[in-house]
Amino acid sequence: MTVPKRFPNDFMFELTKEEYNSLRTQFATLKKGRGQHSKYNPYAFTEQGVSMLSSVLNSDTTVEVNISIIRAFVIMRKYLSDYKEIKDKITQIKNEMQLKFNDIHQALNYLLQKDQQDKEQKERTKIGFK
Repeated sequence: MTVPKRFPNDFMFELTKEEYNSLRTQFATLKKGRGQHSKYNPYAFTEQGVSMLSSVLNSDTTVEVNISIIRAFVIMRKYLSDYKEIKDKITQIKNEMQLKFNDIHQALNYLLQKDQQDKEQKERTKIGFK
């Protein structure tokens, strides 16, 4: 279905049935009665496809819509970049806390063993002079 010259496969993709149904319920795209079920799933453009579409369609409305879409892609890319940075920072903190937890755990085990040894030492019957 793609037009290979202008829109190769990495510029657009076919929506899954689930994605299409989700969009239909949000926008109520088809009217009741005849034609209420689409035979094919629609295609969606990637960021590069929207850029290519901008060069094909030249009305004022399409240019404005395509500019808005490109800006949305830029915002999404920034969000994903920020998300990755936050995720990496959380992973780093988690690793540091795990090391500290392990140190505390070892120290507590040492103290518990030492306490147990001291108890055993006190409970021994003493031999020799009183």
